[in-house]
Amino acid sequence: MGANYQDQQHPRGKQDREIVDRLFQEGASDRNLAELARLRIRYRNFPGASDLKRDLDLLLQQWQLNEEQLYEKTRQLHALGQVYQRPKQGENKQDWS
Repeated sequence: MGANYQDQQHPRGKQDREIVDRLFQEGASDRNLAELARLRIRYRNFPGASDLKRDLDLLLQQWQLNEEQLYEKTRQLHALGQVYQRPKQGENKQDWS
């Protein structure tokens, strides 16, 4: 890395920034734990997006978890199969038929 190194922007960086900001506001729900784990995996080996990576680390600290604890919790949630199911009320279904 030379002096001209620039932090790469991830193609989903803008959308992911919105998710991270929401996680800070909403706190550690089951869905938000899964979102944090998903984003940590997405950015783990990405050469850039240091601001997002820093905020993902900060969320872990605020929620008093380390990475392994986060993944353990989300594995349990995914085993139940209900992490990304939406509530019935106000559900916005897409009709693919």
